[in-house]
Amino acid sequence: MRAAVVRSFTEPLVVEDRPVPTPAGHQVLVRMEASGLCHTDIHAARGDWPVKPSPPFVPGHEGIGIVEAAGGQVTHLAVGDRVAIPWLGEACGHCDHCVSGWETLCLAQENSGYSVDGSHAEYALAHGTYVVPVPDGIDPLDAAPLTCAGVTTYKAVKLSGARPGTRALVSGIGGLGHLALQYARIFGAETIAVDVTDAKLALARELGADHVIDARVQDVAEETHRLGGADAAISLAVSNESFGAAYGALRRGGTLVLVALPAEGKLELPVFDTVLNGTKVVGSIVGTREDLAEVFQLHRLGRTRVVRESRDLADINSAIDEVLKGKVSGRLVFDLGSTPA
Repeated sequence: MRAAVVRSFTEPLVVEDRPVPTPAGHQVLVRMEASGLCHTDIHAARGDWPVKPSPPFVPGHEGIGIVEAAGGQVTHLAVGDRVAIPWLGEACGHCDHCVSGWETLCLAQENSGYSVDGSHAEYALAHGTYVVPVPDGIDPLDAAPLTCAGVTTYKAVKLSGARPGTRALVSGIGGLGHLALQYARIFGAETIAVDVTDAKLALARELGADHVIDARVQDVAEETHRLGGADAAISLAVSNESFGAAYGALRRGGTLVLVALPAEGKLELPVFDTVLNGTKVVGSIVGTREDLAEVFQLHRLGRTRVVRESRDLADINSAIDEVLKGKVSGRLVFDLGSTPA
């Protein structure tokens, strides 16, 4: 099977031939149909973050495919089922985080494409308990971005408190942001989209943003306060400057949700203003299996649109360059032989 492999943090990925693996008792073998390229894959391949993966490894955590075989401990899935392989590859299942519905905070978790091999391959192994069934009627090339970009922003919008009568700012209208904007609208909020490229600002208007701010020529905080200030700000742009602008756009009692993870990400908070204004700053990391099931259900009902382009796995390094140069409006997805749902 073909697999894209990180062999060094300082070299391009290598697409190499590997034997098809055999599932252990708790695992499923998935024939991959599609695998989305997330910025986290790039951070993983470059060893950007303090906790680094160990080369060689296969990145990818937006994987969609068909169960080809299952270990003896897997009884709830059958060969032929379509499933998603998300970032949360496995958790302990019994700590206080896991049993209270916050499995994504489990200290013993394994992460697909980071601590265990992921989905940028023609076949992948995954823990049978932590894959998520994909409902009939969803194109695998749509389901792939929903498995991370979708569930991550859906969870962030949930945590932000966006609801009817509130105003939600989405900073960064790209692979994640174009979905965050749609979820904020689904939740009933008045929406403000912020970006620095003409294509993404145009996409925000196309997706129904109530207001659009061009951060190249407009002051984000000033323009947002002209509208009354943001009750919620979802920070998705990979830029320290954008974090500060989103914080500054909040009205009293507002919530800033940090999602993007630049290699050297920092946000300086004015303590006096934060206390006096009752401002909340929270971090949001992906979403649970239940969150992903909800994301799939919304898409199946036609409530969301995934903006994506397909690429061949052999072109993974040029695809990474496209993302880094800001040439992609939505999400890039590696088509590994997808069949329409």
